[in-house]
Amino acid sequence: MEKPNFNNYDQIYWAFTQLCNDQCIHCYNSSGPKGTRISEEECLAIVNNLPDNLNKLILSGGEPLAEKKILYAILEAVEKKYDGKLQVALQFNGDLLNPKILGELIHLGVDHFSIASIDRYHKKQGERKEVLAALFESQRVKLREGQPKTKRSDNTKIEAPQLTYGFFGATEDMWLGGNWARGRALEHDIWKKDGTHNFCAIHSGAIGFIDKKNDDITQELSIQLWKVNPCCPGTVTPMGDARKEKVADIVERMSKHEVMKKLNAGNIYQIGESIGISEAYARQRAKELKNVCLWCDEFFTKHYDMKEQQEKTTTNK
Repeated sequence: MEKPNFNNYDQIYWAFTQLCNDQCIHCYNSSGPKGTRISEEECLAIVNNLPDNLNKLILSGGEPLAEKKILYAILEAVEKKYDGKLQVALQFNGDLLNPKILGELIHLGVDHFSIASIDRYHKKQGERKEVLAALFESQRVKLREGQPKTKRSDNTKIEAPQLTYGFFGATEDMWLGGNWARGRALEHDIWKKDGTHNFCAIHSGAIGFIDKKNDDITQELSIQLWKVNPCCPGTVTPMGDARKEKVADIVERMSKHEVMKKLNAGNIYQIGESIGISEAYARQRAKELKNVCLWCDEFFTKHYDMKEQQEKTTTNK
């Protein structure tokens, strides 16, 4: 069997800052005016460690435009690294966008603009939607619902790609099935309380982060600041540090372990079978904890060492 080439990867979601002009009560990474930041040098080191062949990069935060200098440096670096052949999406709240900045972002290679603030949680609560739509249309950026899909074969851009934008927002029922049990959503008790709802098996969950089984699944991992995760909610301990190690090497290392293979398959309830933790027990704990992310946290805290990729000797099953 041919060895997988993790230097050929579909999509990475990178929240490179947690600095934000807003402080939403549902924010899974607790972004805000005092949000955690990393330096421009660290961000450029991460760009250097991204897969050599990457189809799409989604840049997010926090609010990326609250770190405009670093954002521009990242965009310049990926343009150089991928010779203009990388699809780049920007996911942001739109509060700080104006005609000048939009023109600069287009010039720097952003292909898709995803406004993630059309809901009651954000400060503006979608009130700028019409203004932003008019701004995009004035620059010939066309509305496209949802995130444009990427395929592994799509590793070259046409010379004049169509620029697109879209809107979305969070609801208790429809933001990835409900708010993740993370950050302020957990703090403010507005997280999805349903241990039978498997975040792991849907887009932005861990499913397909090593390899995808069909075109309906996007091969994606997330980087939260520097922490490499199999999913957007993130494991309680990251898989690796993108500042210090090639992302492809991290994924290759994870691909060798049965626990991570279960995450790749979206089988969060079977995550511990290789170390003697039954699916029935996992389902019971997820139900008791009311959320599969909280069961995942418990698993990696009590039963399994992510860094060493081995069972913890003190585990009680």
